[in-house]
Amino acid sequence: MRVLVTGGAGYVGSHTVMALRRSRHEVVVFDNLSEGHAQAAAGSRLIRGDLNDEDQVSAALKESSAEAVMHFAASAYVGESVAQPEKYYFNNVANTLKLLRAMRRHGVGRFVFSSSCTVYDPPAEMPIREDCPVKAISPYGRTKLTVEGILADYAAAYGLRYASLRYFNAAGAAPDGSIGEDHDPETHLIPLVIYAALGKRDSIAIFGTDYPTPDGTCVRDYVHVLDLASAHIMAMEVLDERPVMVYNLSTGQGHSVREVIEVVKEVSGRDFPIVERPRRPGDAPALVGSPDKIARELGWETHFTSIKQIVQTAWDWHRTHPDGFKDR
Repeated sequence: MRVLVTGGAGYVGSHTVMALRRSRHEVVVFDNLSEGHAQAAAGSRLIRGDLNDEDQVSAALKESSAEAVMHFAASAYVGESVAQPEKYYFNNVANTLKLLRAMRRHGVGRFVFSSSCTVYDPPAEMPIREDCPVKAISPYGRTKLTVEGILADYAAAYGLRYASLRYFNAAGAAPDGSIGEDHDPETHLIPLVIYAALGKRDSIAIFGTDYPTPDGTCVRDYVHVLDLASAHIMAMEVLDERPVMVYNLSTGQGHSVREVIEVVKEVSGRDFPIVERPRRPGDAPALVGSPDKIARELGWETHFTSIKQIVQTAWDWHRTHPDGFKDR
């Protein structure tokens, strides 16, 4: 299939582009490189453009002869979304509408959307299922939930076929070391702990040690980025048979902050200082998703089944690329 991948030079997008190419799909990447890296999309046709410019979007759809669109391009920092909600509603909602409008003009009716577990109102019981209440508590989460509503309306009115994939915590890197995670600023736990192991940080902070979890620290569900990629491809390939899909992308297993730190120490063979600090506002004690629905309906399963496997791929990437892609 011919696929246009927006945000395909970013973290999850670039790994999905790699997986698409290995599955023999034809890929064109559309990215403004504000957060992504041209090197991450190496080997694919890269069109540098912005979703805010409908002429550029239309040209990319025409040039790629796209039969499907995978949409990763978005602003994605929860804290920033609280401080700058306008930026998030423009980038994540208004620009997605422009993309959908251009798709309608070009007759492209298949869409795979990068959504988020932040659409959920954190429940008292885990794991979170797709039928749990949705009540996003951050502007970022609300933008994802808003787009999910738009997609449902487009499906009803215009026949759009779509999959909305709600990620939990994307982690890891390509095992061959070719691409990995390179954010500025970095906010994800695993790379931050690895930075401490590499001496790029003086210490690693634990925010909150009194949560109602087994060791008192927050628990999260970490999914390898290539397992996320495989789910996108599986969903895209069955859109003709399943025109509307909403799935969690998770493992069903939670790992605490302390556990992640210990695994990084084990994998790296290095020690580093740990600083305990007060809780941060808005951090849920635990976020663990159920992958049962996508496993049952599409046969999706994770191939990186342990947190140690995931951390090992991240460590290998950061150890060999201490400055990331070196393009900033």
